[in-house]
Amino acid sequence: MDVNQTEPVGGTQDAAANPSSGKPALIKRDPFGLLVLILGAGAGLWGLLASFGSGWGFWDYTVGLTWLRYAFFLALFTLALGIGVFVWRRRKGMRTKMPRLLVGMLSAAIFAGYIGYQVSVAKSLPAIHDISTDLADPPQFVALQLRADNWDAIPGADDGDMQGLSPRQRWALLHQEAYPDIRSVRVNMPVADVIAAADRLAQDRDWDVVAAVQARGRLEATDTVSAFRFKDDVVLRVRPAAGGEGSIIDMRSVSRVGQSDIGVNAERVRSFLSDLSGTTTTAANR
Repeated sequence: MDVNQTEPVGGTQDAAANPSSGKPALIKRDPFGLLVLILGAGAGLWGLLASFGSGWGFWDYTVGLTWLRYAFFLALFTLALGIGVFVWRRRKGMRTKMPRLLVGMLSAAIFAGYIGYQVSVAKSLPAIHDISTDLADPPQFVALQLRADNWDAIPGADDGDMQGLSPRQRWALLHQEAYPDIRSVRVNMPVADVIAAADRLAQDRDWDVVAAVQARGRLEATDTVSAFRFKDDVVLRVRPAAGGEGSIIDMRSVSRVGQSDIGVNAERVRSFLSDLSGTTTTAANR
């Protein structure tokens, strides 16, 4: 029997095979399973196309994000349709083998779940894209250029608790509340050795290193992330610790586009400093 066919509950293959039984075989081809399969797979493919198309430069990232949102809605519609079809069949007393329906719903659920998780993460974090271990004196870019709109659209302008604060002050407050663990670190290595190690680590991570100046304790690089191929710029500042023993490392990571980074820059800073400093890291007293 075709796996996409339905039959009344209680119906038998014998009735279909034996016309003399007087019971017609009420077996019909059901298009709903195929429709749900096409929509479920199509939602995921649409999302991939939107992402990779933006990364390959076929259209602006804002277009890709818009299409990704539409693909998410399509996945939700597919899930609702699949559930509706399943309930309708049960109410009609039909017993159905429906792998296409289930595969389509599963595809839609996986895609919608992934996008939904990303949205939930974004909503749980402030919509900022500039992360630094030093909020009072963030490391400055020299070889690279800080985006012109970096301090535009910082959240909190209409928040009564932030009334009177400048964009940078609002950024610092939101940053501190969301990422209290992002702090300067101290290592028991001279400045030049830290920069050399940071250069090797950045190269291992396939970052595009544009400057590694040991004499000035500065490294600048660009990391490319996600299927959208977003560019995030990084600057590392290393200075001698008080007393001349060891070094103080500060790091800043900034997204070139967008308002919210969904925590990507903070995770990059955590991971890089952890790998760079290893077990010699202690919180800098500053």
